[in-house]
Amino acid sequence: MTDHLPAPAKVILAGHEILPIAWGMWRFAGTDVATARARIDAAFEAGVTLFDTADIYGADTPGGFGSAEALLGEVLAEAPGLRGRMVLATKGGIIPGVPYDSSAPYLASAIDNSLRRLHTDHVELWQVHRPDLLTHPQEVARTLEEAHCAGKIGAIGVSNFTAAQTAALAKFLPVPVASHQSEFSPLHLAPLFDGIFDQSMAEGMAFLAWSPLGGGRLGDPADKRTWAIAGLLDAKAADYGVSRAAATYSWVMAHPARPIPIVGTQNVDRIREIPQAFAPRWTRAEWYAVLQLSMGEKLP
Repeated sequence: MTDHLPAPAKVILAGHEILPIAWGMWRFAGTDVATARARIDAAFEAGVTLFDTADIYGADTPGGFGSAEALLGEVLAEAPGLRGRMVLATKGGIIPGVPYDSSAPYLASAIDNSLRRLHTDHVELWQVHRPDLLTHPQEVARTLEEAHCAGKIGAIGVSNFTAAQTAALAKFLPVPVASHQSEFSPLHLAPLFDGIFDQSMAEGMAFLAWSPLGGGRLGDPADKRTWAIAGLLDAKAADYGVSRAAATYSWVMAHPARPIPIVGTQNVDRIREIPQAFAPRWTRAEWYAVLQLSMGEKLP
């Protein structure tokens, strides 16, 4: 008998059983359709079914706002059969220069515009990308309820919300809030302590972890602390013959909130390496060693 933490298991999101790892499209825009299709095919080959995008993705490329969704839409228009294999998630509510708008008119138009760009009539998961402090949660809930009833969106999620903001939105919704999306990695520990993981577990919400590699800092450490954390991850990677990235994803997935890392690489070969993340197993002592090194202090 070992004291290894449980192996990652499939999770239910938006009524679909998915591999507990997603592929993200933050840097998807700015390429041609053939390259985009190759990336998507590689993700499918790796067992991924959850694809995460947003209307703001690509705003810093020549294609501008909406270009990541539009590129995915072009792929789906050329190969409609791919759509049925995807659990598709997108987000809205960020406007460059504003910065946030979750008012009823804007959110309703944002949902419709995303569906148009994606060449689909619905998405399985639609997420409010960031909380708009100037819109009452009841107004947000009403807009999302209408889109849900119209069949445009399946499950409703939140991104970068606090636990209290999520609870306020949930109070006005007739359906549960299905998911959180927040930053979580060995370099960013906030969900462990700010109530997000606790709420996710208590309410049965999925948790999608963005920047699970610390925004790339774990791939190219620039300070002693990050180098030290990378060393622990490398030791685990060596034990199982996998990459540091795979060991990092496995550390993220080991928490009982069952975080779903969003893999952001756009490199086809690295996308194909995603299944490596399911090999490493952590003991409690090993997992806590990474945590305490990241915290810079011992737990009491």
